[in-house]
Order: sequence, then structure tokens, then C-alpha cells
Amino acid sequence: MKRCLWAETNEKMRYYHDNVWGKPVRDDRQMFRMLVLEMFQSGLSWNTILQREEFFDEEFENFEIEKVANFSEEKIDNILTNGKIIRHRNKILSVINNANAVLKIQKKYGSFSKFIWRYVFDTPVINPWKYPKEVPSKNILSNKICEDLKKEGFKFIGSTTIYSFLQATGVINDHLISCDFKY
Repeated sequence: MKRCLWAETNEKMRYYHDNVWGKPVRDDRQMFRMLVLEMFQSGLSWNTILQREEFFDEEFENFEIEKVANFSEEKIDNILTNGKIIRHRNKILSVINNANAVLKIQKKYGSFSKFIWRYVFDTPVINPWKYPKEVPSKNILSNKICEDLKKEGFKFIGSTTIYSFLQATGVINDHLISCDFKY
């Protein structure tokens, strides 16, 4: 199997690359989950997040958006005591804020997925990269979506985080041309 080079770190990275990354996601809960994980990845390696993935699922109630939107101060304090996840108060508060923003988007646009996929006319962007150095960390699309999400009330996101989120949810397919998982 030929994979993108970054995936060869360990088995979790290979599994993520082969089964998740670049595969179109249309489920709001899963899209929210990926956005949250990308938010937590900011400043860290993706491998660090993957090693803690199951603990994020537990602490954030499997990313059930309504539950997360209604987290109490007690729940926040409990999350902050869990050494198995990234304990960053501002990121945790942003997750709750962003869950509420997703709920507003669902009311306004029908779903979070529809809101995101409309930027690409419901069709993944398949980039023709041959080399890892060609893959950008952000682009015009991620800039625009980031700007619009901020207008909708999202916090702790930037264009780079959004670009990674778009890759993770298959809105953008950045598997290299040589990768067996490109198509």
C-alpha cells in the first residue's frame, strides 16, 4: 500500500489515513467531532490527538451537540481534571460555544453539514498534489469558511484549523496522487 508519508508514523495514524481522512462526512455530529479534534490539535501533533481520541469521545459525550451545548460548570471542571485529554480551559469553553453555534446553524441552514458542503457545491475538492510540500496549510476556501464561521459565533478557530477540518471531513481531498487512497 502506498500512503501519504505522514500516515506512516504508527498504526493509529495509518488507520486514520486509510479510513477517515479525506472521506466525505455528511453527519453533523461527526463533523462537529472533527472540528473539535482539529481545534484541540492546534499547537500539537495530530498523533497526540489520535492517542487521546477515545477520551475526547467520553468527555464530550460522543459529541452529541445538544449535550455539549449544555455542559455545566461542574462538567467543565470535571473535564479539566482528566489528564487523558488536553486540558485547555479556553478550548473547552470554545467547544461548548461552538456546539451552540452549530445548533444555530442547524436552525438557519438545515444542518451543519449542508452549511459546510455548500461552499464546494456538495462536491469534494480533489487536489492534484504530487509532493507533501505542495499541500497548503490554508487557502482561500478555508479563509472564507473560517470568516463565515466566526460571523456565526464560532471561537478558537483559524484558517489553518479549518483547512485541516476540511481535509478530515473529505470536503478537500489532499491525498497525494501516488497514494492508493486518493480515490
